[in-house]
Amino acid sequence: MMFPEYSACTLCPRKCGADRYNCTGFCGMGAVTAAAKASLHKWEEPCISYKNGAGTVFFSGCSLRCVYCQNHEISSERFGKELPESSLADVFLRLQDIGADNIELVTPTHFVPHIVYTLEKIRHKLTIPVVYNTGGYELVSTLKMLDGLVDIYLPDIKYFSPELASRYSAAPDYFDYAAETVREMIRQAGELRFNDEGGLVRGTVIRHLVLPGCRHDSMRIMEWIAENTSPEQVLVSIMNQYTPFDFVPESFPELKRRVTKMEYNSVVRRASELGLEGFTQEKSSADAGYVPDFDLSGL
Repeated sequence: MMFPEYSACTLCPRKCGADRYNCTGFCGMGAVTAAAKASLHKWEEPCISYKNGAGTVFFSGCSLRCVYCQNHEISSERFGKELPESSLADVFLRLQDIGADNIELVTPTHFVPHIVYTLEKIRHKLTIPVVYNTGGYELVSTLKMLDGLVDIYLPDIKYFSPELASRYSAAPDYFDYAAETVREMIRQAGELRFNDEGGLVRGTVIRHLVLPGCRHDSMRIMEWIAENTSPEQVLVSIMNQYTPFDFVPESFPELKRRVTKMEYNSVVRRASELGLEGFTQEKSSADAGYVPDFDLSGL
């Protein structure tokens, strides 16, 4: 099936305009959906992986390409397997059959037309929520394509500062788009709803990864969330898993260390002062062992 959105692609804020049927876009991908792994993932937030694990589908490519991305093998190196329309539907249903708590779409923005087509085709067969896990660099127009198909939004808010967003993700306009993104996600998902087992069935969970030397920027993000959302609408997940991998360029020496206990705790403390509710992480989460093995399993 042909998806016209891929012909002059403007699905993400890069708006590269690439004809992805004949070349790759800024995301590094063409017009055929590709993924690197589909499996049960037990290490998401407790309300996302609450029983058997989230049914994660890790899509290849990305519109951000953060210099520290732990998934760089698939976000920047284009590793993955092509999945035609029928194959993606089979992956979703297979994850449901093996007991997934939900279908979690990881970095899916540049394949939204295919995802919408697939979800509309099998929505009568799905009995578990659909989770949209994104870096937060989105267009409201693309998110509106998903209205009624996604139950749980799981966006990052990575940066408040344009300078940090430019340095680490070449996206100085990141926060402006992320703020619009969160508002649209809340509009679609509504207030938080849970099942009897504590699993989230509707709502928005905002993630933030604390980076070395960036705690003041992190606290500005917490303040924005408190001013623009409510605990009835969102949970906040403050992540402590930054790991200084060898692939981080030498031109970013500040990223060559882990986050200190003081840095992380100061962000958590500010979130608590603001009345935000959600999740924190132990220091042990900053370990390469938590990075998925992208082995094409489940595809």
